[in-house]
Amino acid sequence: MAVPALADRSPQPRALPLREVRTRLTQLVSLAELTDTVTVVTRDGDPRPVAAIVPAAAARTAAQARADADRIAAISAGWSRRLEELHRQSSRRHAAELRALADALAEAWAELDRRAPAGDPALARLRAAHADLLRG
Repeated sequence: MAVPALADRSPQPRALPLREVRTRLTQLVSLAELTDTVTVVTRDGDPRPVAAIVPAAAARTAAQARADADRIAAISAGWSRRLEELHRQSSRRHAAELRALADALAEAWAELDRRAPAGDPALARLRAAHADLLRG
């Protein structure tokens, strides 16, 4: 069997008359399998398509595709729920630690405010960097 025919990777389906399909069936099936090529079968002398040789993945029914999509959606939703629950657990677990850190930081800032001169630019930059924790 000639290999150059397998190198044809045109996205357009090829149309062949039934007589030629009969003689090249094995090659056309291999072509569909290896390169995802679609071959449209026509009646000899009539350009209207009557059948097609397509890759197996393209022959899946709409019901099969919907079932697969539903199964993937259910799995994705399950993972999403699990991740959300883990996020909630992690947030609860670390909330007390975050509160303790914010309290300690507030005490440190109170001491800095007592000891540092008013309007110190380095202190203002540091306070801005900690602003999200100081709000807590």
